[in-house]
Amino acid sequence: MPIIQLTKVERKRFLILFTCLLGAVGAWLIMALNNKYVYAAKTVLIYKEQPQKRAFKALQPDLVDLQVEGTGWQLLFNRLRLNPQSIQVSLAKLNTRNFVVFTEQLPQINKQLATDQKIISVLPDTLYFDFSKRSTKRVPVKLVADLGFVKQHNISSKIQLIPAFINISGPQDELAKIIEWPTDTLKLQNLQKTTLARVAVKPNNLNNINSYPTSVGVKIPVDEFTEKTVEVTLKINKNHYYHDVKLYPKKVKVTFLVALSNYHQVDAGSIAAGIDVEEWKLFKHPKFSVSLSRFPNYCKLISVYPSSVNFIIEK
Repeated sequence: MPIIQLTKVERKRFLILFTCLLGAVGAWLIMALNNKYVYAAKTVLIYKEQPQKRAFKALQPDLVDLQVEGTGWQLLFNRLRLNPQSIQVSLAKLNTRNFVVFTEQLPQINKQLATDQKIISVLPDTLYFDFSKRSTKRVPVKLVADLGFVKQHNISSKIQLIPAFINISGPQDELAKIIEWPTDTLKLQNLQKTTLARVAVKPNNLNNINSYPTSVGVKIPVDEFTEKTVEVTLKINKNHYYHDVKLYPKKVKVTFLVALSNYHQVDAGSIAAGIDVEEWKLFKHPKFSVSLSRFPNYCKLISVYPSSVNFIIEK
């Protein structure tokens, strides 16, 4: 295929033409992007000025469509998900009625956006709410934690939350679904001694539920752990069909990690080990499997030896 050969003058003219064309396109694009357009943007509602004496429940999702007037630049950024992430809506009118109209609040809502943006309308324009008697309930706090420890250190006893319960208020049917209230994630690393901290209670995802207090104290007992082995006598469980069951051996060695502060408190009496005759009768195992029915919460089990024992059964 022949290649078009251009002279030096022709190449210069072509470059000038291409530059002018590129400049014209750029100028048109800038002018177009500076013009005003109406575009749609989805956003999440955040309720403020909630009624204190009335429990409410929204009858529609907390997601609305905004009709926003802005420049072409803002329309471009909206396609890149730079649209408003949320808007605040006043619920003060719910003290006297069961709905909120966006048209009445557009001036206040527009103040939350950039000065060169303007919300023209909101779909739906009216939000409806269901009301019920506001009740209160006391629920336990659930600690959410991401903890890391120095080698051979760990939690030595139950973590304490102060207070361990919080008060929540809202509609009775909503409160009935809540059995505990989580905290934000408490992140602590390289723990090697008892630590005190404070963590915020997780923000309320339900706009009609209030919680108090907003934070709790945390005491994390941490100690160095060491290995310990005790001999535990086996118990015979669920022996309903036989007169005599003899085990060989009668004791097992339980090895575990225990905090130094609890070393002398944890002994054979703290642990219960046994065999289940019903399990053997059902599965016909050649040996009884050993299981632990009681073990200290804040010890870490390493092994049970032997894990199964021989036996003789007399009917």
